[in-house]
This record gives sequence, C-alpha cells and structure tokens, in this order.
Amino acid sequence: MPCPHCDATVVAFAVPPVLRERAPDPLTAICTRCLRTFPAAEADITPDERTTDDADLSAVDPAFPDGEAGVALALACGQLESLALNRASIEALVEHAERSGADAFAFFERIDAPDAAFDLERRRSALLDML
Repeated sequence: MPCPHCDATVVAFAVPPVLRERAPDPLTAICTRCLRTFPAAEADITPDERTTDDADLSAVDPAFPDGEAGVALALACGQLESLALNRASIEALVEHAERSGADAFAFFERIDAPDAAFDLERRRSALLDML
C-alpha cells in the first residue's frame, strides 16, 4: 500500500457521509510521510480490505485524534498543499474536528511531518492567522 506520490506507507480510512464532499473519495488514504490524501484505490486498496469504519490514524502521527475529528484533520492535512485554493474547505474541516472534540490548534502544533508535501511551519502560522 504505497503512496502514489512518495512511495511511503499509507493509512486508509472510511470518510463519514458528513465529510464526503470534502474528501477525494469515500475510502480515502493519507500518506504517513507527505500527508497527501487521495482515493485509497490509487494505493491499490479496495473497500473489502477495510476492516472497520473507525480510522486509526496514529500510524500517521500520534497527534491524530480518534473518530470523525481525526478524519476531518486528515482531510485538512491533505488540502494544506494549496492553502489559498482550499481555504474554505480547510476551515470547514477544522471546525468539524473541533465540534467533534478535537483541539485543532494543539493538533497542528504537535504533528511532526518533516517530509510533508508542504512547509508545515509556514502552514501552522497561516492556519493560526486564518482561523
């Protein structure tokens, strides 16, 4: 299950219906290295390989919360490569994560992704200004 962008390991997760309009696919994957999100099929993951609807994103980074909050933040990470184009979607995903019990600011401070597809330090600063 390698990332089609950087060949690292990916984690697949089912996207809850309320978040699907902001996801690349109902079964989405996030790369453990570059934090890009994409349809899980691009990493040769099929729906029958998914054993649960509960996403365990701790393999990406222990900072990810459980449940819908974690999924919302994973989808937000996948959109951070183009903050300007995805601003409204990122804001909505962060708000959903917070309504689901996550502290989005603490998450973005704790996540460690030196090989992310975007400059995480610059995105942290922009997110604080934006939100």
